[in-house]
Amino acid sequence: MALPGGQLRGRLLRRFNELGPYLREDKCGDKSFFFDCLAVCVNVKPAPEKREFLGWWLTLEAEENHFTYHYHYGLFDKEGNWQVRDIKAGEDQQSVEQTLQKFFPRLDALLQKMDVVLTPAAGAESLVAKSE
Repeated sequence: MALPGGQLRGRLLRRFNELGPYLREDKCGDKSFFFDCLAVCVNVKPAPEKREFLGWWLTLEAEENHFTYHYHYGLFDKEGNWQVRDIKAGEDQQSVEQTLQKFFPRLDALLQKMDVVLTPAAGAESLVAKSE
């Protein structure tokens, strides 16, 4: 199946995996791609599989000739689900935001190399100004 820029889904998955541990292939669809980052552990006392994390997630949606994205900050809970949550100001907020600000320009540059435009989804806040 061809996606924006004539890219094949399998090729995009390989390229997105090269960006690091952010892609979650099991949460990707035919025309969507899911990235996330568990940036800050909330409490290290529970067993690793029961820990919660603060972080972000970003979804790319294929349109006819470009990708749109939307992202959220929040909590990755014990059940492995993301919940939108405000992250209080301080080191945790800064750590979470920095990981997304480091990832996003790399994603954008990769898509630009493939002549694919990346824009915020309708109603979504742009990351371009934040990452520059």
